[in-house]
Amino acid sequence: MESPFKVDILEGKVALLTGGGSGIGFEISNQFGKHGASVAIMGRRKNVIDDAVSALQSVGIPAVGFEGDVRKREDAKRAVEETVKHFGKLDILVNAAAGNFLVSAEDLSPNGFKTVIDIDSVGTFTMCHEALKYLKKGGPGRSSSTGGFILNISATLHYTASWYQIHVSAAKAAVDALTRNLALEWGTDYDIRVNGIAPGPIEDTAGMSKLAPHEILSKARESMNLDNVGKYVNGTTLVVDGGHWLSRPRHLPKEAVKQLSRSVEKRSRDSPTGVPTSKL
Repeated sequence: MESPFKVDILEGKVALLTGGGSGIGFEISNQFGKHGASVAIMGRRKNVIDDAVSALQSVGIPAVGFEGDVRKREDAKRAVEETVKHFGKLDILVNAAAGNFLVSAEDLSPNGFKTVIDIDSVGTFTMCHEALKYLKKGGPGRSSSTGGFILNISATLHYTASWYQIHVSAAKAAVDALTRNLALEWGTDYDIRVNGIAPGPIEDTAGMSKLAPHEILSKARESMNLDNVGKYVNGTTLVVDGGHWLSRPRHLPKEAVKQLSRSVEKRSRDSPTGVPTSKL
């Protein structure tokens, strides 16, 4: 499929992608590079990262890879800093790292639930948090007039409900909330655009083979149109207003939040305990 974008639309940009060595993340890495960006990818499996970097470099894309786990703050910090050290700046962060497996709710252990939350939700926030210094306007390698861009990869599972996907549904709902809140706060304070995309099933990806093996896919084809898997946008209203729909009045300056939070917590701890009075 021919790209609708100018071939040099990302010329001079530097992008860091978690989960950028395989599946959706790798294809985003590839397309970014083909449109002019320099690409850094981060992932837990060194062999996957090395193969992905080699593939990108083989088509002339400036690429580098870092082994790391988004659940570990030190790995997130190192990947961000090494990207800036290698390419001189950071313009784009893509959070595509994710964990998933088929499991019924009663067979899912709390630890398994927590693992997916830690990768998808906490890992996304951790990467954003570590990248903020370099993405905000006026940050190292950036001009004082514009901030960078964050793209969070979500899913469609939680928009209704999905069989055997309670862990990922919860995690991606958190990612969507994180995206909106960072768009509000960091868009206002630092001119960082924060957006998300929610892909459905994408053919020829590891996720598709794990979550829709042929035993399930053959049944699903009876009730789903899978002829155009991953190649469509349908039934969606895209808000194009610069984030104005997210705007809320700021009732308290950011600098005062820490002090207020401490005093409120102290007041709560010091308040008398006992059975609360009923209002009914």
